[in-house]
Amino acid sequence: MSELRQNFATKEWVVIATERARRPEEMVRHRERKQVSSLVATCPFCPGNEKLTPPEILRSPAITDVPWHVRVIPNKFAALSRDVEPTRTVHRSCRSVNGFGVHDVIIETPDHAQVLALMPDSYVEEILHIYKTRYNEISLDPRISHITIFKNHGIDAGTSLEHPHSQMIATPVTSLQVRERFQHALRYFDDFGECMFCQMLEEELQQQVRIITVSEHFVALEPYASPAPFCTHIYPRRHMASFGDVGAVEMTDLAYMLRSMLAKLYHGLADPDFNFTIRSAAAESAGVKYFHWYLSVIPRLTRVAGFELGSGMFINTVLPEAAAEFLRKVDVERLNGTAVAATS
Repeated sequence: MSELRQNFATKEWVVIATERARRPEEMVRHRERKQVSSLVATCPFCPGNEKLTPPEILRSPAITDVPWHVRVIPNKFAALSRDVEPTRTVHRSCRSVNGFGVHDVIIETPDHAQVLALMPDSYVEEILHIYKTRYNEISLDPRISHITIFKNHGIDAGTSLEHPHSQMIATPVTSLQVRERFQHALRYFDDFGECMFCQMLEEELQQQVRIITVSEHFVALEPYASPAPFCTHIYPRRHMASFGDVGAVEMTDLAYMLRSMLAKLYHGLADPDFNFTIRSAAAESAGVKYFHWYLSVIPRLTRVAGFELGSGMFINTVLPEAAAEFLRKVDVERLNGTAVAATS
């Protein structure tokens, strides 16, 4: 029998379609792997082509006379512009704000053929440090209301350049979806005096059925009302509302957790296209007790169709409990060693 489950944080409903449920291994899309060179002469993100991009904002290492590992540049085709002011206009039912904002690209590696799932943890940590540094810098601008950090991996996830990169967009307004998440969390805190995410984590750790892996500082799990097969959340075990509050030791642990989870998807589901995003409170709400930041990874294994668009509800054909069990069994350390050996 199919089941409707409600997302504890958003109150959105999801159809867990057990009548047409599929075993996790049936979600694997076997595609011929394209051989990709580590250096592509025409790629603007490859080393030696730095003049093809806008001037860099940030790099790691910061020393300019050594080869770079990570670069941050303005998006050449930015969705929003830093060169205008966020002037608001209201005319009856028509409301608008000038297209002010920040749109950065984080070039994650000089290696065109590399993927996060196979990188050393120290390299992933370097990328995450760049995220946090740039996030905190942009947060100082009082015109910014919300910052979204995200990565698109693969054509189905919306990527346009295959060189490994992620993006950061800062806007002068907060979307209704994001604002409603905060409002639900605030109402719960007002009613019960505790963070709803902390409560959920405590329950999940007790039940264990949707837990994938636990480290000293983070928990990776499949949400109870997962909107899509293998949707995975990574939560800090310490309560903190803002990604900008992650400590140095926690950042090292987060790098391990993110790389490990992406490797489980890479090996277990044959390198699926995916999106990940960091859902964080704005800098002005960094210390609040009611919200808890997290990182969400959504593999693109199914397509949104008419029912989802018409109802606002998603259909998930893989039980979250089955997805968690499947991912727990993927031995990424052994498989990563095999994959690296095969490409060296």
